[in-house]
Amino acid sequence: MALKATIFKASLQVSDIDRNYYGEHSLTLARHPSETDERMMMRLLAFALNAHERLEFGKGLSDTDEPDLWQKDLSGSIVHWIEVGLPEEKRLIRASGRADRVTVYAFGRGADQWWEAIAERLARAKNLAVWRVPTAASESVVRIAERAMQLQCTIQEAQIWFSGAALTVQMEVVALGARD
Repeated sequence: MALKATIFKASLQVSDIDRNYYGEHSLTLARHPSETDERMMMRLLAFALNAHERLEFGKGLSDTDEPDLWQKDLSGSIVHWIEVGLPEEKRLIRASGRADRVTVYAFGRGADQWWEAIAERLARAKNLAVWRVPTAASESVVRIAERAMQLQCTIQEAQIWFSGAALTVQMEVVALGARD
């Protein structure tokens, strides 16, 4: 018998002073049986950092043709393709051909080595931005994870405060290959 996804609910308030975006989002996340709490929380963080009324979670781990998050325009064209983790080079090249913008939030102890190994080959993807979430931050946000979460994310001058019921994690994501 196949394992089923675990459902998490999150009420997320975003105050992104840098982008002048303020919004509240009621989100439902299906955590795939092979997905860790850390990766799920990185998907939530990626949502908060790119919050938009048309941003939504893709099928991610269960469908290789969809990203972790994406934003489409009214015609269905992909405006923004967002991955978390350490995706394969081919996946990013394919995504950069399908979307106006591609963003990766790399996390984990091997993130810098992953980027060093593929950065040169991805130089032609002019619409790709790669950010590294500090390991201490990605490991800390796991303590915020609950089946029903009340979250706040404040972004000001590239500083990020990601808060749950009993913990606030302050971080700054680091540009590995950011494009304007």
